[in-house]
Amino acid sequence: MAATDFDVEIKQLQATMKTIGQVLDLDAMRREIADLGEQVAAPDLWDDQANATRVTGRLSMLQGELDRFTELDTRIEDLGLMVEMAQDEGDADTLAESEVELGRIKKAVESLEIRTLLSGEYDAREALVTIRSGAGGVDAADFAEMLMRMYLRWAEQHKYPVEVFDTSYAEEAGLKSATFAIHAPYAYGTLSVEAGTHRLVRISPFDNQGRRQTSFAAVEVVPVLEQTDEIDIPDEEIRVDVYRSGGPGGQSVNTTDSAVRLTHIPTGVVVSCQNEKSQLQNKASAMVVLKAKLLALKKAEEKAHLDELKGDVQASWGDQMRNYVLNPYQIVKDLRTGYESGNPAAVFDGELDGFLEAGIRWRRGAEKASA
Repeated sequence: MAATDFDVEIKQLQATMKTIGQVLDLDAMRREIADLGEQVAAPDLWDDQANATRVTGRLSMLQGELDRFTELDTRIEDLGLMVEMAQDEGDADTLAESEVELGRIKKAVESLEIRTLLSGEYDAREALVTIRSGAGGVDAADFAEMLMRMYLRWAEQHKYPVEVFDTSYAEEAGLKSATFAIHAPYAYGTLSVEAGTHRLVRISPFDNQGRRQTSFAAVEVVPVLEQTDEIDIPDEEIRVDVYRSGGPGGQSVNTTDSAVRLTHIPTGVVVSCQNEKSQLQNKASAMVVLKAKLLALKKAEEKAHLDELKGDVQASWGDQMRNYVLNPYQIVKDLRTGYESGNPAAVFDGELDGFLEAGIRWRRGAEKASA
């Protein structure tokens, strides 16, 4: 690569980083980090455990985002110095290393640049994800569990905290449904492109004749509410049912009726929570989920596009947005963006960033086209 190419590439990267910094509002981020740092230092922080968890989690995530930006900015600066020294000394080996580093940095900047495309009303929020098994029997339940693990591994790789609210196990294997929150800035904007029907094709491990099976699962993503969001639910509009928590294979997890199911009578929205030890804790967690879903429903109805926020999916033939094919060949392909991976094992192990970035760019393109 010619020296002038290095100069142009580095200047372009610096310009892109400047734009990203403006969108992220680094000054506001630093101010919030400082404020949260003072709260964390307060001796009575853990008197309110729920607030303490929120504050420390928010601080950790914001500091991680700021560190990610500053470290990448430093890498670009270091690359410029390395190239300048290599050119002055005619060091071909260092120039070759610089070219490799340039490629890595460009990829990292592109990934960070995706953040600038997340400008929707709720994109900056944390995400509440619900997965439901669809058509396909026990294979569909197993697929739902595979998808849950996929998202949890993705969150783990990015060091995002996860809070599981409910897991409803199927009788033979897998999950009927699961609901969990991913506590990270912009988790909703990032994961909202995952909403829809997912389709799996494979040789069924549950078929003793070894036949190929197609199964479906639905993914719903809604934003987690903040205290400033107003959504009042009168007590008379909620039916509360308590029951005994269940585990895999139908086993009873708790010996008391600690699990809670809330039904919002006017809309029919039902949420459950069984992962806390007490009925009171489960009810409080279930209310968090219910309010988030009702807010999404309310906003979507106001804008007349429920599918955009909630994902109106049937988890069956004809409406899938992504295919996971394990037989007769191996590929994961998004039908909206055309993005694909020939390594399904890696995708199921959480390597989703390529699909997420393609989905976000595709959505932005669709929004511009319809504007």
